[in-house]
Amino acid sequence: MKGGDPTESILRDQKRSGRPLSASNAANQKAVDRMILSNRRIKQKYIAKELEISKERVQHIITDILGDRKVSARCVPRMLTDEMKMQRKPTCAELLKHYEQEGEEFIQRIVTGDKSWVHHYDLKIKRQSMEYGHKSSPSSRKFKVVASARKVMLTVFWDSERIDHIQFLKQGNTVNSEWYISTLRKLSARLKRMRHTKHAILHHDNARPHTSRQTEEALHKMNFVVLPHPSYSPELASSDFYLFPKLKKHLRGIRGNHYESDEDVEAAVRHWFRQKCVDFFTDGMRQLVRRWQLCVDRDGDYVE
Repeated sequence: MKGGDPTESILRDQKRSGRPLSASNAANQKAVDRMILSNRRIKQKYIAKELEISKERVQHIITDILGDRKVSARCVPRMLTDEMKMQRKPTCAELLKHYEQEGEEFIQRIVTGDKSWVHHYDLKIKRQSMEYGHKSSPSSRKFKVVASARKVMLTVFWDSERIDHIQFLKQGNTVNSEWYISTLRKLSARLKRMRHTKHAILHHDNARPHTSRQTEEALHKMNFVVLPHPSYSPELASSDFYLFPKLKKHLRGIRGNHYESDEDVEAAVRHWFRQKCVDFFTDGMRQLVRRWQLCVDRDGDYVE
């Protein structure tokens, strides 16, 4: 620059080092992908520190560029063998056939029931096992663990409109065929008072008290038609994949509720059920049909 300060010209024209124009460049993308593949539970702040970029850029690379998402592991009772899958697929195909023939009336006749421990408190949540995965990555699985010792067993039967029967069994009592038959008699009496349609179709899992010869004879005398249910298939039972998870999420609360007694737990459960509208129960039953179809489509493998 003629007549100007030569020092100013040098400072203005020289190339300067510094941060790249974009922290989301190809090199950082590959580095982030490599770090996630080596440790799927890696934290964004650790990636940002290693690459010397902001957490905002790390989030952008992970979600918007790589398309990864952090998901929880699924609880499954056991790894399915080929024989188990071959049992699950035709069972679901048979149930879908009934639904196609009878439509919504088939769903309206189903009364599903199951048992579950309801804890005074439960500090373990699925978010603790969340890890990153690509859109096409299979979801990871974790196996069930023992929760807190203070608990009460909830047994509930429900249909597409309401709760049909609910009762609690305190810890230390025995769940056997005699107890289950007594519960079924109470359910049958309540259904006769509440329903004005065809006989109910009972849907329960293959626990021993449900499938013993004594129970089967009692079901026949009470005119129950039992819906087939494949073994090791909690994700095909509406209570397991729909009702119980939503109930326990509510009982846990945002910061974790602690109940002082069994009576407090029972009161909280009954109150939550009373708040549910018909659409809540209808949605749970309709999701059952969708899961039957998914099981068939996946050749009998576990359904998300």
